[in-house]
Amino acid sequence: MSYRSHADLGGEEGHGRVVPEPEGELFHAPWERQALALTLAMGATGAWNLDMSRSARETLPDYSTLSYYELWIKGLEKLLAERGLIAADELDAGRMLHPAPPLDRVLRAADVPALLARGASTERPAAAPPRFAVGERVRTRASRFDHHTRLPGYARGKIGRVEHVRGVHVFADTHAHGRGEQPQWLYTVVFSGRELWGDDCAPGLGVSIDAWEPYLEMAP
Repeated sequence: MSYRSHADLGGEEGHGRVVPEPEGELFHAPWERQALALTLAMGATGAWNLDMSRSARETLPDYSTLSYYELWIKGLEKLLAERGLIAADELDAGRMLHPAPPLDRVLRAADVPALLARGASTERPAAAPPRFAVGERVRTRASRFDHHTRLPGYARGKIGRVEHVRGVHVFADTHAHGRGEQPQWLYTVVFSGRELWGDDCAPGLGVSIDAWEPYLEMAP
């Protein structure tokens, strides 16, 4: 079965209005705080990486019907089940019924502030010079991806200009599928709104995305 992301919705019509929420309104119910805490705690164990977590969420078949933190919980359940860290009867019961499998790391409550402040850099040493330079015209890959990717559908096969060279970073496309970090040069590429959306787009609009080198080729 081919890989399908249900999260690549940018530029599509028919999803209703975007309704901004009040600034600083992080949670709508107490359980959402727990969803965040559980996801961060399990991510810190090393049982999977951030890109695997994103992949698990975006491939949920009921993605479009779930709220933000429902996606987090459903994605977490999927990862736990795939790795044998939770059993089906435990999910049904909503509690632990079997001895917990061992984990490489455990995130303690006292260590959370320092861990969040430190973060986890994705930048890696360069093994080769960048292929593209600031100001050059590039075209993004047009063909579909049969795996997790960070290149949005609306920007595929489009011509833009390199705005920044961001260094070498972990490549999400391979990292999400357990094929290693395979670090790649990362660029900020700016596209005109009309290149992305057609002549009906307001003039002067620009959209910037971050794109790894394998997504790009030199444009004429």
